[in-house]
Amino acid sequence: MPIYEYQCTCCPSRFELRRSFSDDSQVFCPQCGGNAQRIFLPVPIIFKGSGFYVTDYRSESYKKAARADGERHGVYHG
Repeated sequence: MPIYEYQCTCCPSRFELRRSFSDDSQVFCPQCGGNAQRIFLPVPIIFKGSGFYVTDYRSESYKKAARADGERHGVYHG
């Protein structure tokens, strides 16, 4: 079961609660008993493996073509 983070609407309390995916019942604050709303947080993205960094990618022929194209358009500085 996933753990969700909640914020009380009556007090500054913030808490985590383990709930089932199908559970849609009302959530109450453990401190004051007021209604709580679920907080949606961004999911972190972790890039692992090769191909995500400038030093990881493409063949030498690709790099040469990209360099030539950049120089032709006045973009390449390296």
